[in-house]
Amino acid sequence: MICDFHMHTEFSGDSETPVRAQIDRAIALGMEEICITDHHDYDSDFCATNFYLDIPPYLNSLEQIRLEYRDKIRVNIGIELGLQPHLKQYLDALVERFGSRLDFIIGSCHFADRLDPFDKNFWAGRTEAEAFERFLNVSLENAKTMDCYDVFGHLDYVVRYAPHQNEQYSYERFRDLIDMILVELIRRGKGLECNTGGLKYGLGHPNPTEEVLVRYRELGGEILTVGSDAHKPEHLGYDFDYCRELLKRCGFKYYTVFHQRKPVFLPL
Repeated sequence: MICDFHMHTEFSGDSETPVRAQIDRAIALGMEEICITDHHDYDSDFCATNFYLDIPPYLNSLEQIRLEYRDKIRVNIGIELGLQPHLKQYLDALVERFGSRLDFIIGSCHFADRLDPFDKNFWAGRTEAEAFERFLNVSLENAKTMDCYDVFGHLDYVVRYAPHQNEQYSYERFRDLIDMILVELIRRGKGLECNTGGLKYGLGHPNPTEEVLVRYRELGGEILTVGSDAHKPEHLGYDFDYCRELLKRCGFKYYTVFHQRKPVFLPL
């Protein structure tokens, strides 16, 4: 089974799942390895301090747990960093300090102008198309300025929480912006995530959409991780069988895992 490289535990502000519960579920599903990627989001008007990860005890705990499970499954240690352009120096310093203890770093755009699309205030006073465009512009700025991560997480995350979800969103409508993001990721040697959370949220597609995944491959993108974004054990590996066939259809023969911040390619 495809290895899940995006999941959350009790160390994230939006999950109460014990680390071992996620690992046990992965073993039951037959995964050979996983990566724990708890949230670290800093300086926003939405999440205050509950998404601020106390990194030293997080790493200490996961390092101990991975030893406990070493004969059953490979437990990789990761983190999901909330990218915001004004946090470049802060995030660079954080990765300089802790990066050697991490296998994998997801860089995710959760905020535009310090607002999360989960917050209704993000959508106030503008059309959905204007909100999508603003969010993608901030994502592009993150892609152009940030080097503190390995893979860009759930590229079109914004559509999950739109008032009409993806009814007014498509790759074609925002093609120019999305292409610029993809080109920048490839130029900088960064990867893209296929996040099946979009399927769980009822979008009918992962994040990003199939069209974006096809375009990423057409442009030469090769580094592609797969993550469920599970906050509960029952969502681990969500729709991964479907995802495997989707990625093959998009032109991929391999997907990627990371060990000590280095990509490893595995056949689909």
